[in-house]
Amino acid sequence: MHYDYVVTLKRDHAGKTDLISFLLIILSILAFCFAQVRNAFSGFLTIATLILLLGLCVNMYASKNGKVLRFRNWLLAAALFWLGMPWMQWMFIPFIFFALMEAQAKYPLEVGFSSEGVVLNAIFRKKYPWSTLQSVILKDGMLTLDFCNNTLIQKEVLDDDEPEAQEDEFNAYCQGKLVISR
Repeated sequence: MHYDYVVTLKRDHAGKTDLISFLLIILSILAFCFAQVRNAFSGFLTIATLILLLGLCVNMYASKNGKVLRFRNWLLAAALFWLGMPWMQWMFIPFIFFALMEAQAKYPLEVGFSSEGVVLNAIFRKKYPWSTLQSVILKDGMLTLDFCNNTLIQKEVLDDDEPEAQEDEFNAYCQGKLVISR
């Protein structure tokens, strides 16, 4: 589908996603250590613990250098290590799920505007025809979608170096589509 305008919105919960991933890896390390103390020393679980500790150190170093944190590979590794645990092997399922969903959770939300309507490109794509919208406004870095059913979506736009004149052009485009749909 061709979009006349695409607005990229900020994701608010990237830090929360990183925290959950960090806690899941810490949980894995503690569980692997507990399994070694409780059952018997296992070379596999020792290597798993060391690899996950290395992963946390790598991410902490990247964080200090201002790089974007990526836990996906470490969560996938933890999932595989959970399969080697003497108990609770099913724990690999949530780790696989979180590893696959991390990229989507951190990916900026995009809203596409075309002659047919507005499309929110999220995990599940949502399409709204112009007839369901009362107003669409882009002003001072905020995108506001006001629906006819009194639902309001208001999100901050990702910083762009584009001039303010394009906001006026965008608002005029949306206003024209809203007038045509009524």
